[in-house]
Amino acid sequence: MTMKLSSLIAGMAAIAAMVAVPSYAEAGQRGEQDAARRAMLEGQTMPFSLIKRRVDADMGGATYLGAEFNPASNRYRLKYVKDGKVVWVDADGRTGNIMGRAH
Repeated sequence: MTMKLSSLIAGMAAIAAMVAVPSYAEAGQRGEQDAARRAMLEGQTMPFSLIKRRVDADMGGATYLGAEFNPASNRYRLKYVKDGKVVWVDADGRTGNIMGRAH
């Protein structure tokens, strides 16, 4: 085998491995989503759509960027941008009540 062909095969194998294996962040996010779903199905949390709707109403037109779920505390942390600043809003998963904010 020539050096160019060996390099090409090695490069293709590396690309295939990167595509086939999900990243650590993707795997962590999937686990977080599974935990949130289990908590909702077990009646430990409200549906996320209801919680997000409550927080959105309180955020006065801020742009929603995403959320994280902490299964140990049954809390959601929602991320927004308002007036050029990132705002984190903690909401109780059981009640949907806002527990705190951080800028």
